[in-house]
Amino acid sequence: MKHLFYTPILSLFLFAFTLAFVSCVEEEEYDNSKRGNFEALWKMMDEHYCFFDYKQQELGLNWDKVHSLYAGKVNEKMDDNQLFEVLCDMLAELKDGHVNLSASFDYGRNWSFYEDYPQNYNDSIAKLYLGHDYQIASGLKYVILDDNVGYVRCETFEEGVGDGNVSMMLHNLAMCQGLIVDVRSNGGGQLAKAHTLASHFTNEKIHIGYVSHKTGRGRADFSPPKAEYIEPAADGVRWQKPVVVLTNRGVFSAANDFVKCMKQCPQVIVMGDTTGGGSGMPFNSELPNGWQVRYSAVVYYDSEMKHTEFGITPDIVVEMSGADIAAEKDTYIEKARELLRNPGDCGSE
Repeated sequence: MKHLFYTPILSLFLFAFTLAFVSCVEEEEYDNSKRGNFEALWKMMDEHYCFFDYKQQELGLNWDKVHSLYAGKVNEKMDDNQLFEVLCDMLAELKDGHVNLSASFDYGRNWSFYEDYPQNYNDSIAKLYLGHDYQIASGLKYVILDDNVGYVRCETFEEGVGDGNVSMMLHNLAMCQGLIVDVRSNGGGQLAKAHTLASHFTNEKIHIGYVSHKTGRGRADFSPPKAEYIEPAADGVRWQKPVVVLTNRGVFSAANDFVKCMKQCPQVIVMGDTTGGGSGMPFNSELPNGWQVRYSAVVYYDSEMKHTEFGITPDIVVEMSGADIAAEKDTYIEKARELLRNPGDCGSE
């Protein structure tokens, strides 16, 4: 039997549920032929993928028609590279950055959520704002800019972001009149770390959304949505001044969830481009030939029960200016600094 197992790309959140889910779910047995691997993958997604209804609504996706379309492309004379291409093309119909197929010779992915859009981030220019004397708190790089605005660069939530690290950073930035939190091109990591950082920007328990789990093999078999909350950080520093969160299409997975949380916090403005999305918790499984499959299996919604799978719209839309890039200026950071010099504008659109 092929067993599903959880991948920690988002977090160990609801770990007890996950263990219970893993212990009782098994895949059907398929033979290790080209057809067998195709059918195993299609069936695995059919029974466990969590966004079929939403993708049908938004994309017109019909998973049964997808089967008919790609089944005719599979035959036993194919080599592994050809089979891999067909299977990846089939998965690409889902337009989900959390859906991947891994073999020893390639890594199938759909990164159109950011590859098809302007990057709106230049790493070399952003580093000019940090300079060489920036401080580091468990992966969070930060500095006080010359207009007394704090700048925090958060590249990933894979690092061990903790209350102590964040509190020390905010303590060192306490004299600043406002804070820029730059999560552009942050591809995610551990959901718990994203929530830890967000918890330092509220003094009250905040409702951040809902979560719903697969309860059966039917495409619509889900548990009733359960409300999720973030408690304010119990220890250490909570930020009390205006904040601008910078986003682009590369903000994905746990970073997307961080933006969702920050939108519920007081005195926070989200500025930039729509995020890349990725609101499903991924699980892993395996095909008969040993190729690894990852797919979204748990649905997260925002506080209004809306999907954020295809991204979160910013409060203020900004695009990188070609003239600014030529002058080695970051349009996003400059716009955020301008906004924070007029703190009365923060906290409202």
